[in-house]
Amino acid sequence: MFSNPVYDGSFADPQIIAVGNEYFAFATNGPLGNVQTLTSTDLVSWQQVGDALPSLADWTAPGKVWAPEVAVHAADRYVMYYTTRDLASGHQCIGVAVASTPQGPYVDKSPRPFISQADEGGSIDASPFQDSTGRRWLYWKNDGNAIDVDTWIYVSELTADGLTLTGPTHRLIKQDLPWEGNLVEAPYMVERNGKFHLFYSGNAFDKATYAVGHALCETLTGPCTKSGDPILSTSPDAAGPGHNMVLGNWFVYHAWDPTQPGTDPKGRTMWLSQLTWTNDTPTVQPPLRNNPAEL
Repeated sequence: MFSNPVYDGSFADPQIIAVGNEYFAFATNGPLGNVQTLTSTDLVSWQQVGDALPSLADWTAPGKVWAPEVAVHAADRYVMYYTTRDLASGHQCIGVAVASTPQGPYVDKSPRPFISQADEGGSIDASPFQDSTGRRWLYWKNDGNAIDVDTWIYVSELTADGLTLTGPTHRLIKQDLPWEGNLVEAPYMVERNGKFHLFYSGNAFDKATYAVGHALCETLTGPCTKSGDPILSTSPDAAGPGHNMVLGNWFVYHAWDPTQPGTDPKGRTMWLSQLTWTNDTPTVQPPLRNNPAEL
């Protein structure tokens, strides 16, 4: 048995990578800096590292650095995609930074944002993915709810170094189920037995109605068929679980104190739930403060 949250401090939009026998977790800006960073050897006991992105490019500013995700390229090369403010357009955008160690410091040398769909409300929640053939892809969301237009999950192939989009950009899904409210976001792709599973979040991040959905995709670029109801939603132990990633048989996500979603001074904390499969159907434990599963 282990206890949730596994990190009981502000740590929204978490992502974890494994490097050797150590885990590194990254999250949205907070008490530890622009990109909050933790380390662990067991996924339960976490130590603070600090800020993985201490310096920002001159086309952005601190305060809205969200949802960082890191792709491991080599033992001495790590590529981070992160959301930040595009000062020129006033909307959120996606940046890319590189480091020689997993904890950073990551450096963004770009003269402009990596992706900035200003006419679609901006771009957020970039998630890198490497398929079984070694090709690299990037998934993200246009921030349409910022300007009252549709939100789409997009994907484009990346060059081998992860620093350039190559080929066409594809739209996969948008908000069209009642539980999703006015948005879908936070894509995360999993390849399993030749099938492609897109996990995503929907509804408002600061409400108990925030939840995680699933879609089965025929290829990495779609078409994708949604499963319907959320596969992870509010429980008596935690409210508004979302922005998940998958680490082996574990769902990693953030959630609020169930008594004060959206207003908890501590913010969103990091949780783990077990992920199991029945053929192509994923099942995720509800948020459990005392989780009986073995890590």
